[in-house]
Formats: sequence, C-alpha cells, structure tokens
Amino acid sequence: MVAVTQTSLGDFESLQGGLDELTNAEREAYLAVRQGNTGVREYARKTDRSYGTVGNLLARADAKIGGDST
Repeated sequence: MVAVTQTSLGDFESLQGGLDELTNAEREAYLAVRQGNTGVREYARKTDRSYGTVGNLLARADAKIGGDST
C-alpha cells in the first residue's frame, strides 16, 4: 500500500510562487512527476525526451523551489 500525503492550501500557495521561477519545461516535468502520478521514464517517453534530460529538468526545478530531489 502506498501512503499519500494530502497537500494543504498553504502548501500549494507557497509552491505556486516557486513554480513561477521555473522554465516551461521544468514546470511541466515537475507537475507531471513530482506532483502527479507519472514516473520519470514514462514522462520521458511521453515528451520524447531522454530519461537523463527529464532528470536534469527535475533537479533544476527542485533546486529552484527547494523541493526534494528523490
């Protein structure tokens, strides 16, 4: 069983400000993988990007908004 953490409105509002700092590619990858239910490899296939490119987009997004790079 997978535990799901519910995000509060305060969490979303603080995240929204951070999302504005991201490029479109970083934002789309972050929302799909970190906030959504899409895996990194699946997102890479859907967007015709390499796995490494998506990983780099997520790493930059995490660094900009202070997220977890797991």
